[in-house]
Amino acid sequence: MTESSCAEHRRRLATSRWSTLPPEARAEVERHLQGCEECRAFAKAERELDAALGRLPRQAAPEALKARLAATLRAEAAPPSVSSRWAKWRDGRKLRLVSATAAVVLAGALSVVFALRPSATERLVDEAVNDHLRVLYATHPIEIESGGIHQVKPWFEGRLDFAPVLDFAGDEEFPLQGGSIGYLLDRKAAVFVFKRRLHVVTLFVFRAEGLPWPYLGNRTLDGVSARLEQSRGFNALLFRQRDLGYALVSDADANSLERLGHKIMAGH
Repeated sequence: MTESSCAEHRRRLATSRWSTLPPEARAEVERHLQGCEECRAFAKAERELDAALGRLPRQAAPEALKARLAATLRAEAAPPSVSSRWAKWRDGRKLRLVSATAAVVLAGALSVVFALRPSATERLVDEAVNDHLRVLYATHPIEIESGGIHQVKPWFEGRLDFAPVLDFAGDEEFPLQGGSIGYLLDRKAAVFVFKRRLHVVTLFVFRAEGLPWPYLGNRTLDGVSARLEQSRGFNALLFRQRDLGYALVSDADANSLERLGHKIMAGH
C-alpha cells in the first residue's frame, strides 16, 4: 500500500462521522483494511478511542432548570377548571379543547428537549477537544514536518476544499511543529500543531459556513470576537474571521492560549 493511500484512508477512519461517508467510500475503506495490517490496527485504535470518549461524563442541566421546566409541563398539562353549568356548553368544543391542550403539552415537552440539548458552543468545544485528543493519541499526528509556515501551508493545497489562512509562523514561545488533515464536526480541517513548553497546542482551521456558530464575546483578539471555554481539563479558544473558523485547544493555561490567539490574528 502506498503511504498517500494509507494516509487518506486513515483520515476517513479518524472522523467520528464515519457513518456519514457515502456507501462507495465506506466500501473502498473496508477493501483497503482487508489488505493493510497497519490501517487495521489504526482502525482498532480509533474504535477504542471513540469508546473511551463516549464514556466521558457530560455536564447535566442544572437542577433548578429541570425543576422549572417540569413545573411548567405540569401546569400546562393540568385540565382547566370549568363549573358544571358550563359542562353542556363545553361538550360541543371538547375536541378542539383537547387538541389545543395536546399542542400546549407537546410544545412544553419540546422546550424541555431543546433546553437540555448541548448548545452550539458546547458542541464545538466538545468536538474540538475530542479531535485534539486524537492528535495527542495518534501514532503519526504530523503529516508535514515544519520547515516554516511557508512550507507547511502549501502542503494543504489539493487536500482541502478551502485555503487555510494563517500567517503566524511560530516563534520561541510557540514553535510550529507541523500540520496534518483532520476533521471537525462534518468537515475537513487544516490542523496546525504548536508547542508551549511541554504542552501540545492544536489549531483547527475550517469552513465556518453552515455551523451553528456560538456567541463569541468573552474575549477579543485584535478586534475579533472570541470565546474561551474549558472542557475536561482543556482550554478551547474559538474565533472566526470572515468565512473561516478557528479552534485552539490545549491543556496549557488559558493566558498562554489567548496569547497564541493574539499572535495568530496579528500574523506575527
